[in-house]
Amino acid sequence: MIATNEPQTPSQTDRSPAQPPYTIEQVATRTGLTKRTLRYYEEVGLLAPTGRTEGNYRLYSDDDVQRLERIKELRDLLGFSLADIRELLQAEDERGQIRDAYRQETEVAAKVAQLDRSDELINKQLHLIEQKLSGLEQMRTTLLAKLERHQQTRKQLLGEVP
Repeated sequence: MIATNEPQTPSQTDRSPAQPPYTIEQVATRTGLTKRTLRYYEEVGLLAPTGRTEGNYRLYSDDDVQRLERIKELRDLLGFSLADIRELLQAEDERGQIRDAYRQETEVAAKVAQLDRSDELINKQLHLIEQKLSGLEQMRTTLLAKLERHQQTRKQLLGEVP
């Protein structure tokens, strides 16, 4: 759980301590994202705030903060576009729904169908990751070739290669 040093409003104290609502300002501070970015992520469907106050201010949960950290990781560390991130997260969300339904299901055929759909979603995610890996490998190969050419040029300039 993320601790907060700010005083809670009466509406915040009525909620479960396991899921404290955070304001957009608190979430921006915790994640290092701007409030504008948080609003944009909501606009493009990457994140929906948990709720709103009576004054219509956005409220976010611990799960929302974790999702934002996941988005940042996919964007910054792995270089995925927002469209790819949306696709990956939608697949994860749907797999979560399938997992919940699977646990409730008693019919074997329905369980198998749920597993099949989950596999489709996983394969879709793997395809996106493999595309990213392929692009990175091509970039790596190009850079290694440039280093090799520079090494050869360096040797020629220094008279080490006839």
